[in-house]
Amino acid sequence: MATEIILPQLGETMDEGTVVEWLVQEGQPVKRGDPIYKLESDKAVLEVTAPASGVLRKILVPAGTTVPVLTVVGVIAAPDEDISKYLAQAPATAQAIAAPPLEHEAGPSAAPVHEAEPKLISGQAAMAQGRIFASPRARRLARLEDVPLWDIPGTGPGGRIVERDVKAYIEGLPPMTPAAKALAQELGLSLRALKLPPGKERLERDDVLEQAGLKKREEAPAVAPAPAPPHAEAAAFEVIPLKGIRGRIAEKMAQSAQTTAAFTLTTEADAAALVAWRESLRRTAGQGGRVPTYNDLLIRLLTCALKEHPALNARLEDGEIRRYQQINLGVAVDTERGLLVPVLRNAGQLTLAEIAERTAQLIERARSGQLGPDEMSGGTFTITNLGMFETDAFTPIINIPEVAILGVGRIRERVVAREGQICVRPTVVLSLTVDHRAVDGAPAARFLQRLKQLIEEPLLAL
Repeated sequence: MATEIILPQLGETMDEGTVVEWLVQEGQPVKRGDPIYKLESDKAVLEVTAPASGVLRKILVPAGTTVPVLTVVGVIAAPDEDISKYLAQAPATAQAIAAPPLEHEAGPSAAPVHEAEPKLISGQAAMAQGRIFASPRARRLARLEDVPLWDIPGTGPGGRIVERDVKAYIEGLPPMTPAAKALAQELGLSLRALKLPPGKERLERDDVLEQAGLKKREEAPAVAPAPAPPHAEAAAFEVIPLKGIRGRIAEKMAQSAQTTAAFTLTTEADAAALVAWRESLRRTAGQGGRVPTYNDLLIRLLTCALKEHPALNARLEDGEIRRYQQINLGVAVDTERGLLVPVLRNAGQLTLAEIAERTAQLIERARSGQLGPDEMSGGTFTITNLGMFETDAFTPIINIPEVAILGVGRIRERVVAREGQICVRPTVVLSLTVDHRAVDGAPAARFLQRLKQLIEEPLLAL
């Protein structure tokens, strides 16, 4: 008897999913429980296993297609079994919600957008060849360095542009003046195809015009306004659909901003004892031993503060405030697919070593796209740390329906006054955003004050 392969519903909020990749091709045998295709939900990429043994007779939903949950995406049957009723359903998949695959072109066998040898092509020409797919890290770096994604060859899965591609592209560019780079961008030219003229240290504006085949401009009188750059309309741009994880993040952040009465408190803590604590752990860990991160230490102290101030360990749902005894701590993780918040369950009952081990596992699973829906739900408080990006302070957004979130900046040496003397001490800025509907300012301030005390004197928690 033929068995339908169903796109599962992995959570209450999931109403559609994307078939990222088929791991088995039509006509190949499969065994019950073996991975058969990769599914992208609004939170993670997971492998879906075969519901029965047999032969994958028909793929009804091709890779790169988004369909509603509980859709039949394929059929497993015996080699000689009649599956004609499913073959009639195949054209219906054309009406599935379109979603970009992980390749540069619409199909897995299409040629990549980027050419083997760089040519002085325009951004419009490049964009016309197909959609550009890049990881969030790659997009962020390209935006910071002001380089066009369409000009960067991708080496990721299916030709996807990843962060290392952007770094290699930037390193391979010829030296050029800001004016030359801006003009090339305005003309939509390939930066990597520009050549450094002999005897010059940097490309200049006229060099770009010459290599683009445009006549050099005559020097205009000082009183004349500067002419508009030619072909300004050729500047390329990319469209990033708010779907999948990016769409879920956008939805939750907008909902948080619109529904919470948020306010943020900040304080600066002396981190000398925290630094000394970690150095002591590093010395005793031994070669190859896991050394807890600063985030692990902060989680340990944070759970102590939450036990003393349970008003912050809460969720606001269905018109009521629910304060929890168990601390399920959300840990914000930056991944190539966007921000994910896996939950460290029962964090208040874990030792520091257990916190370090389980947090490392959650981060690894988040970045590899292997988190399950249950690993990203049920949080009662969230911590987000941007210290590794040299950020001192920021305003975190509450991960609703939780009522508070802690933002952690970098540990940095600062000149401070201590016992009447000027000295240099390592400090860290803490930013606590709270939903005023559930927690007032004074209780929130007392919680933050207590956390500061624990950071400055960790023995109080241990």
